[in-house]
Amino acid sequence: MSKPAQLSRRRFISKSAAAGAVVPLFVSSGVLAEPGKPGANDRIQVGLIGAGGMGRANLKNCTQHDDVAVTGICDVWKERRETAAAEHGGKPKLYNDYRELLDQKDVDAVIIASPPHWHALMAINACEAGKDIYLQKPMTLHLAESLAVMGAVKKHGRISQVGTQIHAGENYHRVVDQIRSGNLGKIGVARTFNMLNMGAEGVGNDPNCDPPQGLDWELWVGPGPMRPCHPMIIKTSGTHSAFMAYSGGWSGCWAPHIIDLPVWALDLGLPTMVSSSGGRYVCQDAGDAHDTQETILQYPGFTLTWMMSQINAHRFELKGRVGIYFHGTNGTLYADYGTHEIVPDGERMKDAQDPEKAVADSPGHEREWLDCIRSRTQPSCSVFYHHKVNVPIVLGNLSLKLGRSIRFDPATEKIVGDPEAAALSIPEYRAPWRFPKEYL
Repeated sequence: MSKPAQLSRRRFISKSAAAGAVVPLFVSSGVLAEPGKPGANDRIQVGLIGAGGMGRANLKNCTQHDDVAVTGICDVWKERRETAAAEHGGKPKLYNDYRELLDQKDVDAVIIASPPHWHALMAINACEAGKDIYLQKPMTLHLAESLAVMGAVKKHGRISQVGTQIHAGENYHRVVDQIRSGNLGKIGVARTFNMLNMGAEGVGNDPNCDPPQGLDWELWVGPGPMRPCHPMIIKTSGTHSAFMAYSGGWSGCWAPHIIDLPVWALDLGLPTMVSSSGGRYVCQDAGDAHDTQETILQYPGFTLTWMMSQINAHRFELKGRVGIYFHGTNGTLYADYGTHEIVPDGERMKDAQDPEKAVADSPGHEREWLDCIRSRTQPSCSVFYHHKVNVPIVLGNLSLKLGRSIRFDPATEKIVGDPEAAALSIPEYRAPWRFPKEYL
């Protein structure tokens, strides 16, 4: 384990010689008496890394339950970590460096809601520290990061949930019921999209700025490429998505929620070919993310498409700007986050029956994670499941960058016949941070 990837400047440097030893399931004493068999008064002690809007929302959803205590909050922006602490009575300990939070014995699990370029390293370090993880989407920005996060979760026996909270919604569950019932017949293609017209102005053209008082810009950038601070990079996760190196762009922002549904309903594995095109055709803002992307994903006997536009808001038949179409021999089902409708092909569905439930109702995305921390079983959106959602996104971005299709072997989980693409699928972290290749 290299020094930058270590979990704290104290405990893990001294134990670097023991790297690879299995960390106990819980480092806190007396919090959960026995994994899967907590006592009646035991509480799961949760820490937050990244105290922006989404992280605070995830934490609030956890603390609605009496068996959860917030014991630590980390953010490189002093104002944000103090705001988050105030929402919980000012009781949690505050940290600027996430490694110090991970070093605490009174933290059993962490919510990681940092900028996406930090996700992989923080998740891996949390697993090494013996913490279970709730990891916000996008899971990672590179193929190798996705593989390494899975490797760390498996090696250290951690529980993981990726923050695609719409997966827990009633509407998505009922769509899965319909698809798995067979009512639509054979489904050969599914189409997914997100349409949002930001216009040529995009997130705006404010100039670079000095980091606000109390923001540790060096640590915010971390393993990413160093650049001057910009108000839109640090404002919200939405405006942040205009900057590719730190977010994966607009596809990284939206696609995890949307392509999740066909991957889930159709029980897709990993794609065999990914081809993506697009660019910055209209947007002239301070960012560099493409405003248009069209991706084709090939699976055995099936095609999935992803369409993204930040410069047009056409919504097809749907009410919202996001959509999923399943095209079957008997009809088409189209859905967004909250609704779905079936359009039969002539009389082909006249004898269709109401489907039985194919998946159990969700107790809530965060509650499911908490329950699984106790039972020591992986939740529905563990990193092992979400890897199947993440790979199409990261390979789509890589295909667009290279201007050619990428062939992929699902069995070996390697890029085939393209050494340049394979090399670019492994990130180069800014010194002194190091990508932990030992988990590949």
